[in-house]
Amino acid sequence: MIFMRKNVNIAGYLFIFPFGVIYTLFLIYPIFQGFFISLHDWDILGSKIFVGGKNYNNLLVDPKFWSSLWHTAYFALLTTPVLLALGLGLAMALNKGFRGRDIFRAIFFYPYMLTTSIVAVIWIWLYQPLFGLINFYLNKLGLPAHAWLAEAKWAMPAIAGATIWWTVGFNMILFLAGLQEIPDELHEAAQIDGASSIQRFYCITLPLLRRTVLLATMLQMIASFKVFGQVYIMTGGGPYGTTRVLVQYIYETGFQWYRMGPASAMAYIGFCIMLVFSLIQFKLFTRAD
Repeated sequence: MIFMRKNVNIAGYLFIFPFGVIYTLFLIYPIFQGFFISLHDWDILGSKIFVGGKNYNNLLVDPKFWSSLWHTAYFALLTTPVLLALGLGLAMALNKGFRGRDIFRAIFFYPYMLTTSIVAVIWIWLYQPLFGLINFYLNKLGLPAHAWLAEAKWAMPAIAGATIWWTVGFNMILFLAGLQEIPDELHEAAQIDGASSIQRFYCITLPLLRRTVLLATMLQMIASFKVFGQVYIMTGGGPYGTTRVLVQYIYETGFQWYRMGPASAMAYIGFCIMLVFSLIQFKLFTRAD
């Protein structure tokens, strides 16, 4: 019996060994290697010069780093609440039984399947100041047109709007899955007792969706702090650096200016921010139980 159990354990280890090797090479090793590089002055071509915490100290007085961090947080503030509220609203509307429901679900989820470059190009044309559809309809309504991606005031909200259109379908699917786990009997009993739709939402739906809301919030915040593609394609960080986000500044520092040490330090700071947020979220998950 002991021999058979050892054979079973060995077989299990053999099955997970290929994944363990790939996981270590492409995730665990880069994490430690990135921290090692962040303690050095390195331009890729030359040798690494150990500088300790100098790269981190320099970031504390780097205005571009702080501005890119603020732009990332601003993007998260613009997108996360809207994506959560809109995703939940769509899920509740499409959770009801009506003809063509599956078609509408597919329509709202389809943009999420598009690549970043396709979404960015679509919205560049929509935001085009002279013949874009958005300015066209604004003129029809008698409202002023804008150079959406060229004005510092509107550039980040414009990128946020494109991102919301692109990714709201993912949150909708998450909330749909959560809503379908809520027994219909609870709503029926509350309705018989005279509870209004608003009362049922706040007393039944939201409490039972708490774990789903926390999961969606965590995933959305992490995605917001990793934003890069649509910003880089739509504005390139402009105008005047008002949409330069953290990942873009890391890219510019590491692969345009070849300063791998500061780039790695910024990446590690971003990693720590997301790690702290994830730990807080995990704590909320345990309280939700």
